[in-house]
Amino acid sequence: MDLEKIKNLREKTGAGVVDVKKALEESKGDETLALEIIRKKGQAKAAKKTGRSAKEGILGVYIHSNNKVGAMAKLFCETDFVGRNEEFKELARDIAMHVTASSPEYLNPEDVPAERIEKEREIWKEQLLNQGKKEAMLGKILEGKEKKFREEIALMTQPFVKNPEITVKELVEEKIGKIGENIQVGEFIRFEI
Repeated sequence: MDLEKIKNLREKTGAGVVDVKKALEESKGDETLALEIIRKKGQAKAAKKTGRSAKEGILGVYIHSNNKVGAMAKLFCETDFVGRNEEFKELARDIAMHVTASSPEYLNPEDVPAERIEKEREIWKEQLLNQGKKEAMLGKILEGKEKKFREEIALMTQPFVKNPEITVKELVEEKIGKIGENIQVGEFIRFEI
């Protein structure tokens, strides 16, 4: 077993040595595939824990170095013990940093109000017609544009600012798998001068 591969995967995922070894065995030494296997297992663990109550937590705070922009985010967990955990605190700060950098407007894509979507759809439709798109094609194109728009302005579906290969949701799921408790992102607010 290649110790360098194990070390790399542990650094990337935070998974335990046993989980990393199993993923490497399952992927026949392919690091990329092993990374995917580890992430899927973390998501499966996270799915099992989402039904559990998360009433403890902390505020994550981030102020950019220019002192002109910053954010606060509520991060919930199941126990105050995890709320004091350094990795949990780091996650809360990372989410606040992400909010500062990416300016999400809603927590989840489904939170975007229908009125906002209707206004955008009118604009997109006009643009598409001006580009010469046929009326029959518009429905499918508008569906795709709406999905992309919702994902771009929702925190949980945005690519994580420190690692754009994963979304904020996937980051939280990884931490759930590692920490072993349900973790939920609550409200967030961004300030700018």
